[in-house]
Amino acid sequence: VQLQASGGGSVQAGGSLRLSCAASGRPYTINNMGWIRQAPGKERELVAAINWSGDSTYYKDTVKGRFTISRDNGENYLFLQMNSLKPEDTAVYYCAAKTVPTAHTLGDMGSYNLWGQGTLVTVSS
Repeated sequence: VQLQASGGGSVQAGGSLRLSCAASGRPYTINNMGWIRQAPGKERELVAAINWSGDSTYYKDTVKGRFTISRDNGENYLFLQMNSLKPEDTAVYYCAAKTVPTAHTLGDMGSYNLWGQGTLVTVSS
């Protein structure tokens, strides 16, 4: 399976961006999916995740109410709608997927064994 993220860019605080992630190869092996970000000088963090059916989601507290994760299994896409962006949202955002069974839960970054390349989001004040 390959994951290809897109949609990053530069916006001013308060603006919006929509990230997309296309899955190819053997997307039927994908279970949970998520978006992980890494800001300069900081550790990676899971910001949002969604299960296969889309009826269960996880959000990091600092993005709740501003970010919305969704997926289209028919077209093999994952999305992250980001509204009311803040400078502290500046980071490289990675699309990630769980393709092997683990004991990790939806909101546990250890659940995601497959990562795509990142897309840079820059929010200016």
